[in-house]
Amino acid sequence: MSGMNSGGEGLEMEFTIRGMDFRAAGEGASRIKHTLKQIGFSPEAVRRAAIAAYEAEMNMVIHSYGGVLRARFYPSRVELEACDRGPGIADIEQAMREGYSTAPPAVREMGFGAGMGLPNIKKCSDFLEIQSEVGRGTMVRIVIQDKKTGQLLDPGR
Repeated sequence: MSGMNSGGEGLEMEFTIRGMDFRAAGEGASRIKHTLKQIGFSPEAVRRAAIAAYEAEMNMVIHSYGGVLRARFYPSRVELEACDRGPGIADIEQAMREGYSTAPPAVREMGFGAGMGLPNIKKCSDFLEIQSEVGRGTMVRIVIQDKKTGQLLDPGR
């Protein structure tokens, strides 16, 4: 983990992700899950956030040279942001299809790269934004609302 900050509106955590570092893969998502449990998020919101964070983190490990996974915690939502340096996504619509993967064979042989990362993130999120530039990298922004509060907040806030 690179750091934690509790200034401003909410708590923020940041994790440095290294491309092809499968030993550390998932550590950020695990810490995010633990923090959400400590804060008191509902089990459903914790599950959805943990899955989305893990998939975003694994996408960076598999497909990029490295990047940063950030989590910002608010009373009724968590915002995740994954920004990487890498080849980017040429066709986001195609990448959103279940089973579509550009993972190399060696990664698939390890059991990763099945083409479910972005579809799983979409299923788990209340808001999803993907920006990508071929040859530069990708930014994925995810908002997961803890519905126990009974209200949905503007994810742009």
